[in-house]
Amino acid sequence: MTTQSFIDTEFIVKTIAQTAVDSEQEFCDLDAVVGDGDFGYSLARGFEIVLQDWESYDRTDIGTFVQRVAMVISARIGGTSGPIWGTAFLRAASVVKGKEAVNGADAVAMLRAAVEGIKARGGAEVGEKTLLDALVPLADALEQANAEGAGIAAAIEKAAKTARSAAEATSSMVARRGRASYSGERSIGSPDAGAMAVAIILERINAELPAR
Repeated sequence: MTTQSFIDTEFIVKTIAQTAVDSEQEFCDLDAVVGDGDFGYSLARGFEIVLQDWESYDRTDIGTFVQRVAMVISARIGGTSGPIWGTAFLRAASVVKGKEAVNGADAVAMLRAAVEGIKARGGAEVGEKTLLDALVPLADALEQANAEGAGIAAAIEKAAKTARSAAEATSSMVARRGRASYSGERSIGSPDAGAMAVAIILERINAELPAR
C-alpha cells in the first residue's frame, strides 16, 4: 500500500461510524443469540455522536484526529463495548501521532496496537470468540497484502474477505468472554457479534472505497 492521505483516514473512520449506526438492528440480533442483545444499540448510540460532532474534531494530524474520536467512543458507547472500542481507537491513534498520511505499514501497526489494547483492556485472546478473532486475521491479511505490493483497494478487499471468513469461523468456538460466555457450549453454532461487526464494517469500507 502506498502512502494515503488524511482524507482516506477520515473516510475509513466515518464509514466505521456510519456502518455501526446503520447496522444497529443487525448487530443487536447477532448479539441476542447468546448475549444480552444490546451490542448494536450501544455502538450506534456512541457512533451517532461521532458523526454528530464530525466537523469539530481537531485535525492537526491523523493521530490527534483518531484520538479525539476515541475519546467520544469511550465516553458515549455504553456497556463493555465503550472501553474496548475506545481503547482500540486510542492505541491506534498513538501509532500515528504527528502524521498527516499513513502507509500500509502504519495501517498494520495501528491494527496491531488496537489488538494489544483490546487484549489488555478486556483480557481476551484469539480463540475466545471475540472481535479479536476477526481483527487479528484481518491485520495478518493486510500485512501480507502490503508485503506483496498490493494497492490499497486490493489490500482492503483481501482484508475484508479474510475478516468475513474469520468471523464466520467463530461459530465453532465456545465463548470465553463477555455475557456470551455464560452460555458455555450453547454458544457453539452462532458467530460472535463483535467479530461479525468487524467483518461487516470492512465489507462496507471495501464496497465504498473511493476509486483512485
